[in-house]
Amino acid sequence: MKILFEDEFPLAPQTRRLLRIAQCGYLLLLVLIPTWILYLEPPQMGSQRLLLVMMWTPLWLPALGMLRGKAYTLAWANFIVMIYFLHALTNLWVGSPMMKAIAAVELIGASLMFYGCTYYARHRGRELGLKIPKLKDDPVRQD
Repeated sequence: MKILFEDEFPLAPQTRRLLRIAQCGYLLLLVLIPTWILYLEPPQMGSQRLLLVMMWTPLWLPALGMLRGKAYTLAWANFIVMIYFLHALTNLWVGSPMMKAIAAVELIGASLMFYGCTYYARHRGRELGLKIPKLKDDPVRQD
């Protein structure tokens, strides 16, 4: 089983770079979240385990598609990364100085992932000839 489908459908250099950007942001978040919750700034109230499950589990949903470079997976992973945007922005607004520094790193990871996923899905879709049909071209839906 191949990890990436580059042999069958080679990636253009720009598309490969966008995939690497998305994967770097993803891996940064995947490492940062448990490190933050367990070691750097543990929660004062509530359960560490519950917070870890709530914050880390969504990142595992697109893991296989992120590693394989699936354009569809990277496209919907943008919905997941919004959780981390909001989390980082909230902590930048109300957090302690240490929490603000960690939140800035989280925001960088989320931004890298969002940028890479968005443009990788777009470029890869074009390379594979995939497109969303326009309403006027859809034979099923004629009003």
